[in-house]
Amino acid sequence: MEDGVKVVAISDTHAPRRWHACPPRVAEHLRGADVILHAGDVCVPSVLAELAAYAPVHVVKGNNDGPDVVAPETLELTLDGLRIGMIHDSGPAKGRLARMRRRFPHADLVVFGHSHIPLDESDGGLRIFNPGSPTDRRRQPHGTLGLLTIEDGALTRAEIVPVTP
Repeated sequence: MEDGVKVVAISDTHAPRRWHACPPRVAEHLRGADVILHAGDVCVPSVLAELAAYAPVHVVKGNNDGPDVVAPETLELTLDGLRIGMIHDSGPAKGRLARMRRRFPHADLVVFGHSHIPLDESDGGLRIFNPGSPTDRRRQPHGTLGLLTIEDGALTRAEIVPVTP
């Protein structure tokens, strides 16, 4: 693919309490996406239908997702040669990289959510990425999402983008 696979990573939308409809600044990024990764706490399946209008969606179940949100607890997929693991709750910060390496031994990248705290960290062999939440920033200065670009099996861009003032 000429410009790589453009991925929007999103998590913790918490609809309908926090996500009433796709926020305009989120929609701006979704319009250019080839794939959307939602790391859980969708809360209502209508969010997935809304996201799927932009691009194919891969989702994992979050701790606030009920039985009507059909998603696995973990997911492994390959996008343009990059091996990706997904999970909602990666556990405590201490030991997270090693724990995710054990959980997803073949992954190049693990996308997760739950904490609402954006994170992009690597140990050289594994990159872990939490896009934060676009709608429930908690103690963070902004709501956020993640932009990833994958080219020929490599993650060439990983950016956490503020989507609220």
